[in-house]
Amino acid sequence: MKNVALVAHDKKKDQLIAWVKDHEAALSACTLYGTGTTGGRINDETGLSVTRLKSGPLGGDAQIGAMIAEGKLDTLIFFIDPLSALPHDVDVKSLLRLAILYDTALAVNEATASRLIPA
Repeated sequence: MKNVALVAHDKKKDQLIAWVKDHEAALSACTLYGTGTTGGRINDETGLSVTRLKSGPLGGDAQIGAMIAEGKLDTLIFFIDPLSALPHDVDVKSLLRLAILYDTALAVNEATASRLIPA
């Protein structure tokens, strides 16, 4: 069973929810984690159960980063909005750096996520 974190910037949340619905069967075999709003929406809008962490800017990105550093996360799916300036950009960069450093499977868009978690 994979431990998977699901994260999306505000303008990408609808896209992630649609992707999760398309991959619900495969994701149901995983232990899922999500940052605040994203995790709540997945819980509310799908049949999946997601352990909700703090909102990304309030420490959720750091919580996922710690899970990566401790070897407790297999996959990070993070739908990033490349067109919006984010006040917590330093947190996002730190999270991505940890995923790269610890060789964690990482998807930052739908095409890659669908290769990591086929429908």
